[in-house]
Amino acid sequence: MKQFSKYLRNAVVFLLSLSLGLIFTAPSEAGKFKKEYKMTLNVGPQFYWGMGAQKFADLVKEKTNGQINIKPYWGSSLLKGAQLKSPQMVASGVIDCAYESTINSSPVMPEMNIFSLPFFINNFENLDKMEYGETGKAIFKVMDKKGLVGLAWAENGFRQVTNSKRAIHIPADLKGLRLRVVGSPIFIDTFRQLGADPVNMNWGDAVTAFQQGVVDGQENPVGVLIPVQIWQYHKYSTFWNYLVDPVIVYWNKKQFNAFPENIQKAIREAAVESARFEKALCRAGLDGEKSLNILKNEFNYTMKVPEPVKYMESKGMTVTFLSDAERNAFIDATKSLYNKWIPKVGKDLYEKAKADMGK
Repeated sequence: MKQFSKYLRNAVVFLLSLSLGLIFTAPSEAGKFKKEYKMTLNVGPQFYWGMGAQKFADLVKEKTNGQINIKPYWGSSLLKGAQLKSPQMVASGVIDCAYESTINSSPVMPEMNIFSLPFFINNFENLDKMEYGETGKAIFKVMDKKGLVGLAWAENGFRQVTNSKRAIHIPADLKGLRLRVVGSPIFIDTFRQLGADPVNMNWGDAVTAFQQGVVDGQENPVGVLIPVQIWQYHKYSTFWNYLVDPVIVYWNKKQFNAFPENIQKAIREAAVESARFEKALCRAGLDGEKSLNILKNEFNYTMKVPEPVKYMESKGMTVTFLSDAERNAFIDATKSLYNKWIPKVGKDLYEKAKADMGK
């Protein structure tokens, strides 16, 4: 009986201590978090976008003292290549987080097409004003309603066109060119409007088509052009900044909100820092010394290709930059698309973007 009383007394003391938070049990604390958090992204680790995603995973581990471990799944491998499904998969909790392009989110959230309106944004300054202004806030609200938490803005960059036939200066130069493009409808509409023959295909098939002369060209940012060594297939590149490809770091809303406040803070800080690093990679050599200095002074990182345009030229490419008059010709040629796409994007969001840019 005495033994039972002693046992009962000890049990009561233990329960009281536990309720008052006086006892810390490491196993149950560790059990709050999964061993691995899955992150999806569309590219591999050799691309700037992939390097940013790896940086995010490394920083999260560091800032949470190893409590949150993110594993990047490259090349949309979790989605079996169907990268357009990444927002749904993260929102449903099948995948925990993503480092993904707004292009890949546009089928679910048409507001993302604000960045794909042809010849609308044109430069890094305008893009930053939108992302960190009312446009960016509105986009994150849309994501919130879909069950996603937007954490930071990274990017894939302004998309440039390359081809094997001729330099492109005016819309007529695109006439009849068969170009591999992203499968998003607004991309198809834009190139058809300019007289080209756009075709959607995966990169492996596109390379074969380039080699066989079945497809004449393609469009992608510098951060893709250099790793894929586009000069192997195309001699001509036009830097026209016709639209931009932002990347958003985002997390499943329910899961993120269940994290303790200190973990949320650490993840947000890691997202912002990795995005700043990744943006600087994409912009290095394209915005003077600004991004090169960010990489050097803030991240102790030196670019392997600090002057991408000169590097492409050194590989035998002819790189063309549009004059103001030439750009205006493309703007005029694609204006009619706005009547179709602004209602899809949302008139209110379009006006917010114009106000952010001071247009």
